[in-house]
Amino acid sequence: MENKVFAAFFLFLVLFSSQEFIGIEGRMCQSRSHHFRSICLSNHNCANICRGERFSGGRCHGLHRKCYCTRLC
Repeated sequence: MENKVFAAFFLFLVLFSSQEFIGIEGRMCQSRSHHFRSICLSNHNCANICRGERFSGGRCHGLHRKCYCTRLC
């Protein structure tokens, strides 16, 4: 009886944990920030400015280190 309970619990645990990792990934769109004016040296600062522009985040890119805001398309 204990083996059946343990097996059922283990099966439930495996099924439940596998559902956490299933997700739908969308395409990420980028747009240059309108408010970030200086050289972009910190992804954190860029992301904060982009969130103020209603984007989900931002990163520093390119040779000239510009801030690009990101969001799901």
